[in-house]
Amino acid sequence: MRVMKLVLKNMLRHKLRTLLTIAGIAIAVTAFGLLRTVVTAWNAGVEASAADRLITRDAVSFIFPLPLAYKDQIAKVPGVVDVTFANWFGGVYIDKNQFFARLAVEAENYLEVYPECLVPPDQLATFKKERNSCIIGEQLASRFHLKIGDIMPVEGDIYPGHWEFVVRAIYRPKDKVTDPSNMFFHWQYINERMKQEAPGRADNVGWYVVKVKNPAAAARISEEIDVLFQNSRAETKTETERAFQQDFLASADAILTAMNFISFVIIGIIMLVLGNTMIMAARERIREFAVFKTLGFSARHLIGLIAGESLLISFLGAAIGLAFTFPITEGFSAVLPKGWFPVFNVEPVTLILAGCSALLVGVIASIFPVQRALGTSIVDGLREIG
Repeated sequence: MRVMKLVLKNMLRHKLRTLLTIAGIAIAVTAFGLLRTVVTAWNAGVEASAADRLITRDAVSFIFPLPLAYKDQIAKVPGVVDVTFANWFGGVYIDKNQFFARLAVEAENYLEVYPECLVPPDQLATFKKERNSCIIGEQLASRFHLKIGDIMPVEGDIYPGHWEFVVRAIYRPKDKVTDPSNMFFHWQYINERMKQEAPGRADNVGWYVVKVKNPAAAARISEEIDVLFQNSRAETKTETERAFQQDFLASADAILTAMNFISFVIIGIIMLVLGNTMIMAARERIREFAVFKTLGFSARHLIGLIAGESLLISFLGAAIGLAFTFPITEGFSAVLPKGWFPVFNVEPVTLILAGCSALLVGVIASIFPVQRALGTSIVDGLREIG
């Protein structure tokens, strides 16, 4: 208890310096938390990938379509349980700043392959009956104040023209990594219009989603699917959903790597800030440490004084920084264009990393001052000036 009282007195001896150090640590911890949250949010789609789903796309590029006729051939591959498909629709809803995924899907079984999107059975049945109906995520419904029966007009770009979709179902995500801001509607509705206005674009889909019985056989099934379409006009590349998501994010890989690097550089900044404070404090207290030794304070006591002060400062800075991480992250999410990060949550691992890193820095920052205090003899310490 006596040592703890001395730790508190020493910490408050230079109040401004201590407050600035705590503020610096808090800011660094908050910045670390924000950067790590951006990285985890960007990778949320990868984390949501299912092990029993494969994606079959055009071998050249994701932007090229595949013939509708491929579906029946893929379904015959041993180990395949179900096959569905989707098509990126694009378009503009309200204005170009309102971004969210708008997908034309096979209405009959798409949500059976994606059971993480929970839709009330009666709403799903109604959706399947109406060609111009759509399903939206609960985040979209909340964001645009939409309810069942409302009309969502979309101006097409990839598929030109004016499109009107009726909201017939609202899904909720099964877990926190499932995107709650997608919009699904009938591919058949789009295809019928293409047959009339652009016959060359009809009967094509964007990609196939293949559900397999055994995830361990994914490599074998992928190879067999791609062999089916070798030397065809649209060769395929089949991979796990996780690999597909990672390829989709590859264009931003350099940015994510840089953000990861910067987030850990921040830990180094924390160490420099706290280390500088502790070194200055130790230099000022050399004579005091010599007096403590004369009075019978052991090495354990001196370590407790120095390391205790360092850890207390780092703990307070980390606690304040973590407390501010949540409102800062929410504010950052609010100013971003809607739809960029449908899942933008501070992960527990981010909090653990930030807190543990700050406390570890507290230990490291005390090492040099402790060595100096223990290594300086009583005589030399008493001669110290300043």
